[in-house]
Amino acid sequence: MPRFCANLSLLFTEHAFLDRFEAAARAGFKAVEYQFPYEFDKDEVAKRAKDAGVEVVLFNLPSGDWDKGERGIACLSSRMSEFRDGVGRAVSYAKAVDCKRINMLSGIAESRTRLSEISMRQTFISNLRYASRELDRAGIVLMVEPVNTRTVPGVYLRNSAQALALIDEADVKNAKLQYDIFHMQMMEGDIANTIAMHLPRIGHIQIADVPDRHEPGTGEVNFPWLFGYLDKIGYEGWIGAEYNPAVNTVKGLGWAKPYLGKKA
Repeated sequence: MPRFCANLSLLFTEHAFLDRFEAAARAGFKAVEYQFPYEFDKDEVAKRAKDAGVEVVLFNLPSGDWDKGERGIACLSSRMSEFRDGVGRAVSYAKAVDCKRINMLSGIAESRTRLSEISMRQTFISNLRYASRELDRAGIVLMVEPVNTRTVPGVYLRNSAQALALIDEADVKNAKLQYDIFHMQMMEGDIANTIAMHLPRIGHIQIADVPDRHEPGTGEVNFPWLFGYLDKIGYEGWIGAEYNPAVNTVKGLGWAKPYLGKKA
């Protein structure tokens, strides 16, 4: 049966962030993920997760100034020092909560000239190698996530083939594809066959319906079929519920009832 984790950056936002661990547990989730924990004390984050009895399975590397529209810095040559400092910070947060996966966002291209494309590729590969090595030392697997250009215009990493090619070029063993169905349905479609083709290289899956990024059942993706298909092909990893609830989180969890237990 599929295993779902709640993304606490988008779900249960009726509560303060640190209170969302308990809210997710009460809704039946056994695990959580979130985007960025860095404004909170890592030991307090760890305490809230432990008290709620939920596993933390994923979060992102520091990714620039999110409020100003930055969506990662891994492809930006002028930010390599900041990127590498962020890797160390992320590892300390991961150790506090015993998280075994950290995701890397590529960033938005500053320009699209031939020279800039070469520079971004070289920078991304260098940062990929660095992050993979440092995370491996800490017993953590690096996730690499392509995203769609409609939501994030100009983003560098935009499809699964590109992400896997860069991982291959970097020649790293400690990096896997983070396959976000919301992003990849828009960018490449054929999601069932793509997941099956690359299954051994996929370390995490995230979901939201298309086109509005709400919960499953609000858009074009046949999620009940897809969840059964993931079971059929043997996907055993977590599936992150990373969507914006159409009304509120609890009212929108009808899709998840067959898969979630309730906290006693």
